[in-house]
Amino acid sequence: MTVREGVRRTVEASWFQAVVITLILVNAVILGFETSPRIMAEHGDHLMRADRVILTLFVTELALRLFAYRGRFFKDPWSWFDLVVVGIALVPASGPFAVLRVLRVLRVLRLVTVVPALRHVVAGLFRALPGMASIMVLVLLLLYVSAVIATKLFGADSPQHFGDLGASLFTLFQIFTADGWANIADDVMAHQPYAWIFFVVFVLVSTLIALNLFIAVAVEALNKTGDDEQAEPEPVLGPRSPRGPRGDDHQERILEELRSLRTEVEALRSERASVES
Repeated sequence: MTVREGVRRTVEASWFQAVVITLILVNAVILGFETSPRIMAEHGDHLMRADRVILTLFVTELALRLFAYRGRFFKDPWSWFDLVVVGIALVPASGPFAVLRVLRVLRVLRLVTVVPALRHVVAGLFRALPGMASIMVLVLLLLYVSAVIATKLFGADSPQHFGDLGASLFTLFQIFTADGWANIADDVMAHQPYAWIFFVVFVLVSTLIALNLFIAVAVEALNKTGDDEQAEPEPVLGPRSPRGPRGDDHQERILEELRSLRTEVEALRSERASVES
């Protein structure tokens, strides 16, 4: 077994994945402690040392994965995400780059790339974006049409909510989020008793139908992502999937085993020929 093969087996091992997850969780706790002035005053030096040690381990992990997979490492978008997140922490947090120190908390998001279930959810959400964009356009059209109608109907009686198009858009968006819409409706109904018809219809169409459409698109995308992962398993790159190598990695291992068998056969033939002679 070559050194690269040994490193690949190490980064694919389940214990290696558990170690990476533990480091991410510990790093998340440390970053939370750093928000407390009292804790930083008492243990700031220890927390900074621990943060640097964990960052060193993250860099080592990425280096091992890069050594094990070489060019295939850069074909995985999750590997690029890990590189960017860890790379931000390596930028000197001083001078014009001081703001990058705040972005160190993005290292916690590496948990998404390590845990397959979380990665599955994120992939499903990305797949749902085209469908969600269509629903978003529909919601914007609904808000615009409703805002024009509400401005003309209720602008004179409730100018603080529907005095102009901008105020109506903001008020309807507030109703869309179900934030105090009953109080807004009561204020308008004090002048126009039948205004409840508009608000009930708007709430039914926007909140109950549009939001459910968002959920339906997201669930469908998650189901399709799960079916695709079962039909075409993704190649293993790192500790995220401890189920064994696939694709090119599997073919490479088979070729290595065939070469070792050929070497053994040649050695046996040589030994037999020497004995017969």
